[in-house]
Amino acid sequence: MGSSKTSSDVSDSSSSQTEIENHVSASPYAEGEKVLAFHTTCLYEAKVKQIEYKHKQWRFFLHYLGWKKSWDEWVVIDRLMKHTEENMRVKLSIDAEFGNEKNARKPRASSKASNVARGRKRKNDSLVKEKTVVLPDKLVNFQIPPTLRKQLVDDFEFITHLGKLVKLPRTPNVNDIFKTYFDYRLKKSGPIADSVEEIMKGLCCYFDKALPVMLLYNNERQQYQEACPNDIVPSAIYGAEHLLRLFGMLISPSQTR
Repeated sequence: MGSSKTSSDVSDSSSSQTEIENHVSASPYAEGEKVLAFHTTCLYEAKVKQIEYKHKQWRFFLHYLGWKKSWDEWVVIDRLMKHTEENMRVKLSIDAEFGNEKNARKPRASSKASNVARGRKRKNDSLVKEKTVVLPDKLVNFQIPPTLRKQLVDDFEFITHLGKLVKLPRTPNVNDIFKTYFDYRLKKSGPIADSVEEIMKGLCCYFDKALPVMLLYNNERQQYQEACPNDIVPSAIYGAEHLLRLFGMLISPSQTR
């Protein structure tokens, strides 16, 4: 015979349910609330569809406005910002700075126009198909953690809105960071670290070339001219803040949507 629930069991169940309800009522965001959520350096408008408090942290199920449901996802609170006029100005500034407005989804062409375009391209596409195929195992796929994505947004706001530049030179600098990582891999992987060293050298060289071209905000350029005269390389002056910007731009475009 199955035993019935005791009054103690009912009380515990009721207490657990009450605790969950209290957590939900204390959530910083509400179901149905319009928010801003970010991937890497991009902020997107979204709506909170579900809320849960699990493993001592808030999680929110989002639907990105204007996007298919296949992009819906669970995110942690670090990915979210309130949908306010001030934060919308931050979003627009980020879009303008990083050219995100160019990545906005364009309306789909009519099926007739689309078929005509495909007809014109089919022959040429078949000729270059082999050259344009990229094998999945050749792609580098990595993600920046939410806390670092938030750091990118905060970095943007501090510099462009508040005029607070990163103090130079940085310690550790980019060279130091790569050397520390290489030493770690050398101890862990031994001879395999030789290839890692080549990658580190390549990234360091790329950082030096990319920084003055794409990693600086307009009001940082004078500081760059003063900090890197003549033969001083940026990797010896700049640190983690600007290296993070580089990795933010190296993210595969498919991860930003």
